[in-house]
Parts: sequence; structure tokens; C-alpha cells
Amino acid sequence: MTNHIVLFEPLFPANTGNIARTCAGTDTVLHLIRPLGFSTDDKHMKRAGLDYWNRVKIVYEDNLQSFIESVPDKQQLYLVSKFASRDYTEVDYTKPGDHYFLFGKETAGLPEKTMLRYQDNTIRIPQDDDNIRALNLSNSVAIVIYEALRQQKFNNLARVHRYPHDKLK
Repeated sequence: MTNHIVLFEPLFPANTGNIARTCAGTDTVLHLIRPLGFSTDDKHMKRAGLDYWNRVKIVYEDNLQSFIESVPDKQQLYLVSKFASRDYTEVDYTKPGDHYFLFGKETAGLPEKTMLRYQDNTIRIPQDDDNIRALNLSNSVAIVIYEALRQQKFNNLARVHRYPHDKLK
């Protein structure tokens, strides 16, 4: 079972860099759907990902349609949106096979046509909609991927690690 974070036309390099770092730390594949709002050589994106870029499996997708067609089990494609009516914690992420979490562009989200076509696959992170339009993209990715990982018992991730200069020893 592999988890995949999918970013539809991301605009801000810092968000993508932070998400790449999260993917490196969680053994999650990162898909970037073109066009991107920045160069992947952007210094801000590299700085946000620090020295973890070689630890991230990145797949570049030409467009949303071809990405969706490549997903083997559409039931395990989850569109994360503030417009969804199902809470992200209500989904069982332990089913065999890969799980794909599709996040929209920072300024416009996912295309309405796609949202309507896969309406049963949409999930939402609860928020106070009177106070904000949306949570930050990189925060949203972390919230959702860690719920999936929690349900999957953090498979292959270190639950405890001892460091040479451990501050808790």
C-alpha cells in the first residue's frame, strides 16, 4: 500500500517544498500536475524542502485528466476540498492498494467539473468557514496524510528513534 499526495497546478513554491518534505518523512509519493506556478529549480522551493529532495519520489503529470485516468482504483482517489460534505476522518484508508489524495490549486481549488464527477470521493477538513476561506495547503496535506498513516498504523515509519545526543536521555 502506497500513499500519494497529488497537487493540481500548485502556485507557491514554499507550499510545494513543505509538502515535499512531508512526503519524504512519510514515504509518500508526490505528484505535481502541470502547469506549475514556479520552476522546480526555484530557490524558495528548494529551501522549503531543505536537503530532502533526493528522498522524495516525484511524478510530474501533464494534466488532471491523464492523472485521473492513471489511478487504478478510483474508489481510492480522494479529492480534498472545503466544499465536500464528508469529514476526512470518516474514510477507511486501510483498504489494500494505493491511496491518492488530490489537492487543488491554492487560489481556486479543483475544477468544478472534476468535483462533480467524483463527488462521492470528496473529503473535507473541518474548519470555521466564517473566519477563513481555507487552511494552508501544506498544513492540509499534513493533516490528511497523517490521518491515513495513523489508520495504517504508521507502517514502516519510526514510532521511536534514539539520537546520539538524545535530549530525553
